[in-house]
Amino acid sequence: MADDRAARWQAQVLIFDADDTLWENNVVFERVIDDFLSWLDHPTLDRREIRAILDDIERANAVVHGYGSKVFLRSLGECLERLRERPATDAERSEIDRLAVALVEHRIELMPGVAEALDELAGRHELLLLTKGDREEQQRKLDASGLLHHFRAAHIVPEKDADTYRWLAREHGFDPAAAWMIGNSPRSDILPARAAGMQAVFIPNQNTWVLEDEELDPTDHGVLRLAAFPDLLRHF
Repeated sequence: MADDRAARWQAQVLIFDADDTLWENNVVFERVIDDFLSWLDHPTLDRREIRAILDDIERANAVVHGYGSKVFLRSLGECLERLRERPATDAERSEIDRLAVALVEHRIELMPGVAEALDELAGRHELLLLTKGDREEQQRKLDASGLLHHFRAAHIVPEKDADTYRWLAREHGFDPAAAWMIGNSPRSDILPARAAGMQAVFIPNQNTWVLEDEELDPTDHGVLRLAAFPDLLRHF
């Protein structure tokens, strides 16, 4: 019976995002930001105004320094210095480090149903993993997840744009039109994969980083929208 079920599915290349698709990630950053804003307790700016300043700093740092907890801590420090109009003290930097301990320790919380769904999908499709960020940090998260054995290969890249997806197709010798990119980020997962000729599965995460959010064309039939990761089993 299991073989009969597997035979119903035509093998395809499925490419998975990691952060906020396989496991929770940005929600940890959001918790740190919430604690950071409470700690600052700025006398004239409200939380929304401070968050806008932090978003601008993060956006600029992502272009120059990339992604990950180290860059995030740098952004918090720069935000504090801009608001206080002076360099951060050692005590203030220590407090920022204390607030961000969950990031530094790279705790992993898998999304519901991920491990079980990957077990089934790996039996009938070729799975690849594509994540962006600091190589050392992302590798530690991948190792801690216990999921790597499901994937033919895992790639950590500094940015995920259309050229990245074209490179991935050449690297593994598959037709982009026969591949699906699965992720939560319109900016990094869905739109560049579509630009590279792939199809995509959008699985929204309410905690997706604001800088990863972009509008998706609701008439694009090359994008499959699912509510949760286990829903992949109904389509693949």
